[in-house]
Amino acid sequence: MVDPIIVMKRLTKVLMDGGNGLNIVYAEMLDAMGIDRAHIRPTGSPFHGIVPGKQAMPLGKIDLPITFRDPTNYRTETLTFEVVGLHETYHTILGCPCYAKFMAVRNNTYLKLKMLGLCRVITIGSPFQRAYECEVECYEHATAIVTSIELAAIREEVIEETPDPKRSTESFEPIEGPNLLGSKGILREVAEHALKIRPGSKPVKQLLCRFNEEKRRAIDEEIVKLLAVGFIKEV
Repeated sequence: MVDPIIVMKRLTKVLMDGGNGLNIVYAEMLDAMGIDRAHIRPTGSPFHGIVPGKQAMPLGKIDLPITFRDPTNYRTETLTFEVVGLHETYHTILGCPCYAKFMAVRNNTYLKLKMLGLCRVITIGSPFQRAYECEVECYEHATAIVTSIELAAIREEVIEETPDPKRSTESFEPIEGPNLLGSKGILREVAEHALKIRPGSKPVKQLLCRFNEEKRRAIDEEIVKLLAVGFIKEV
């Protein structure tokens, strides 16, 4: 059994997520702590939110003793973690089960977490600068995942669906058969489209607008982000 005090010293980057219903630890962190993966119990329940836009299948579950603070005043409880075999910026994510087990109360404004210890209240805090650095690192990591995976998939779909440039509009053929409302055509007596062109005017082809590589890359990244969060979708 790993010393719980040592465990928490190694977990220097912990995300306290009160909206998450799971406690999550990454397999590479277990290896760093010297915990044998043979202790992982199998599980068959996938979950979402770890990989942006994808469902994740954990490697299994494991029970670990977690300790807050130091030997003079501490609180230790055993938590069940979902083990994920992915790379992440955080060492572990402590969710609602952790808050319930420790009966902890948090204050998001001051980045403080309080719980009862052996002899007095334990207060745990994080500097705002440190929290900001972790947030930026996590955002950059998530963006890199989305850009590398989703953008490649989108580009493949775009290539597959790109119309044949050799196809000319001159190959258009009018639909033959009864032009009834509700079929593929409408009687010209019902509706007809006409272009109001000045007689004798010369048609002018507009120049094709192209973006440079930097702008195209930025556009691709923004599209991927919107697709990943479900703000837009392909129709």
